[in-house]
Amino acid sequence: MKVLNSFKSAKRRHKECRVVRRKGRVYVINKRNPRFKARQG
Repeated sequence: MKVLNSFKSAKRRHKECRVVRRKGRVYVINKRNPRFKARQG
C-alpha cells in the first residue's frame, strides 16, 4: 500500500479504483487489481 499526496493520479490509474473514507483516512481500493491500494492522511 502506498501513501500518496494526490489522489487524482491514483484514481486515474484504473477505472475500477474507488475512494473510500475510513477512520479519518482516505483510501483507494481496487477489488480486481489489489496493487493499486493507496492511503492518504
